[in-house]
Amino acid sequence: MQFGRTYEEFEVGAVYKHWPGKTVTEYDDHLFCLLTMNHHPLHMDTNYAEQTTDFGKNVVVGNYIYSLLLGMSVPDVSGKAIANLEIESLKHVAPTFHGDTIYGETTVLDKWPSKSKNDRGIVHVETKGYKQDGTLVCVFRRKVMVPTETYIKERGGEQPGRPELKQQEK
Repeated sequence: MQFGRTYEEFEVGAVYKHWPGKTVTEYDDHLFCLLTMNHHPLHMDTNYAEQTTDFGKNVVVGNYIYSLLLGMSVPDVSGKAIANLEIESLKHVAPTFHGDTIYGETTVLDKWPSKSKNDRGIVHVETKGYKQDGTLVCVFRRKVMVPTETYIKERGGEQPGRPELKQQEK
């Protein structure tokens, strides 16, 4: 399985469709809210959501959807990244509800060599998240610093920190 890309492997215009999708559960939403101390009743209180909102039900917290899409993109985009440099924009376009399944895809918008170090480059990407019916729910753009092939070779290859399995004595 590929886990990220080197600078040379990115092509402007390429689209990576992240797989698999993730069905968002009430538990996922509530856990994220609790971990991040977001106690807005729109996300946590079914009675409130039913009685007082246009949606008539709980809405999944948007930053969970963003985080989910960011995670989905790691094997295709940032698995080898040195750093996420900037989240340029983040738009929550439509609501997500418990039981919706989220899918994502990332488009390479641009890339350029690092100005300070010649063993890395910057990749500018846009990630879109959409529901099972194709409704766009979230869009964000970011800049990621990724290694060149030279960087990887000079540091011991693809998985330099991975230990080897010791042989067991019989």
